[in-house]
Amino acid sequence: MATKNKKKKGAPSPDIATNKKARRDYTIEDSFEAGIELKGTEVKSIRDKKVNIADSFARIEKNQCWLYGLDIQPWQTAGPWFQHEAKRPRRLLLHKKEILKLAVASQTKGYSIVCTKMYWKGNKVKVAIGLAKGKNHVDQRQDLKGRVELMEAKREMARFNRRGE
Repeated sequence: MATKNKKKKGAPSPDIATNKKARRDYTIEDSFEAGIELKGTEVKSIRDKKVNIADSFARIEKNQCWLYGLDIQPWQTAGPWFQHEAKRPRRLLLHKKEILKLAVASQTKGYSIVCTKMYWKGNKVKVAIGLAKGKNHVDQRQDLKGRVELMEAKREMARFNRRGE
């Protein structure tokens, strides 16, 4: 009999940070999983979840993908010699085909590459980036209206199910 791997109660979540602002401001059309090049003190700070990905975005420069705006706080106990910069550009590790696809798409007007999520995969840090098209104010309002209607429909279904029992 096969057993499923269930999460232990004290086990840490694989998600480090999510960018809710990206889902609100952009329509994510395609997403990619990328490794990220980090220093040792950055990994220690990430384990303590001292990271902010709200304003992070990626650019393609010289056939390499770089992540800007990712804020990883300095490690408290490291001396100044081993310390890292909080908002330095970090190289993303992607396949060449993926980089070329992102480069062509990001040169199209209205498209950008945003960081949507940072998470653990095994003992490696991975970043989910998305090819995104910006939403205007009307699109954001339509999305909010759709979510409100969906919540109301679920509430009605729950009310109907309670009466039918």
